[in-house]
Amino acid sequence: MKKALLIASFVAMAVSGVAQAAGDAAAGKTKSAACAACHGADGNSGANPLWPKLAGQHPKYMLKQLHDFKAAKRKDATMAPMAAPLKDQDMEDLAAYFSSQTRKIGEAAADKVEQGEKLYRAGSSNGAPACTGCHGPDGAGNGPANFPGLSGQSAAYVAKQLKDFRSGARSNDLNGMMAGVASKLSDQEIEAVSQYVQGLH
Repeated sequence: MKKALLIASFVAMAVSGVAQAAGDAAAGKTKSAACAACHGADGNSGANPLWPKLAGQHPKYMLKQLHDFKAAKRKDATMAPMAAPLKDQDMEDLAAYFSSQTRKIGEAAADKVEQGEKLYRAGSSNGAPACTGCHGPDGAGNGPANFPGLSGQSAAYVAKQLKDFRSGARSNDLNGMMAGVASKLSDQEIEAVSQYVQGLH
């Protein structure tokens, strides 16, 4: 009996710990004021297409990026000082808030759609795999696997990240997966698939 109660209390403590660690979207909204200048109040950045849309992104993915910026595993002169003072709970709350928002989908450049769709769904002739394998046919990504949603993301931002993965300027991808993909894409292919992603939903 005592053993059962002890086990039950440990389970309750574990569940409580998980609950406390989970993000609070309402608190995140309050804390997001500093983020709004670049990413928009609802996570739909519009002022500069090089700033990513956070709305609707998987919270686990956002948490990893914030931790990586704070630890300098992902380098960005703007994001490093923004992430530096954040505590774990702040990150959880911000991720909960932005993930609860709805991403606004853009429009793809008409002259890039055909090639972009082919690259996204079938890969490149140079051996780059199809994006659908990790990011899904509709660009929703895969939260449990920590693959980000790409649907509606700014083409300029996607293109920059692909080029950064290719050059090594960004290297916080799992087992170098994105670096391997990007290394097989030309600038023209990157522009096409990035445009396609911008209108994907």
